Amino acid sequence: MGYHKSTVSRVVTHVTEIICKSMKRFIVWPSGEEKNRVKSGFFTSAGFPHVVGCVDGTHIRIQAPSVDEPAYVNRKGYHSINMHAVCDHEGLFTSVNASWPGSCHDAHVFRTSGLCKRLQRDNLCLEDGLLLGDSGYPLRPFLMTPFMNADRLKRRFHVLHSEIRQGLSHSYSLCNST
Repeated sequence: MGYHKSTVSRVVTHVTEIICKSMKRFIVWPSGEEKNRVKSGFFTSAGFPHVVGCVDGTHIRIQAPSVDEPAYVNRKGYHSINMHAVCDHEGLFTSVNASWPGSCHDAHVFRTSGLCKRLQRDNLCLEDGLLLGDSGYPLRPFLMTPFMNADRLKRRFHVLHSEIRQGLSHSYSLCNST
């Protein structure tokens, strides 16, 4: 495009700083009436009660860092940051954590997140809300994952569980540069 590399670097840095300062206005964990609206949205769209979000990880490709370079090589062999995110029933982000290198597993990124700690502390019953995650996440009282061995009834659960998460996958593709 004809711009000098140093100009692009400054602009990217400036835009990134603005996004980071503003993100708390737009990425907000639902509470109160908003949480009820999200749960209702998941129930209306897929028949899943009490769901407040779908969690998954995605790898954001980066240039090899000069410090601790091997930690950033993911299982697919390229350098990345493992970003974990939660989306609501409309595909809007309600939680984002991009603080771990690509070699970290999705379950580790989630387990060490502030959101996981919050859910462990605050989600004491089913009505407090559930997340849906893939089989890479551990089953928790607030996190539903697929069954390992599914009979006919469990397969129905799998289909619904998968459809909800995959219906929201377009949100992650906006962030994934791969």
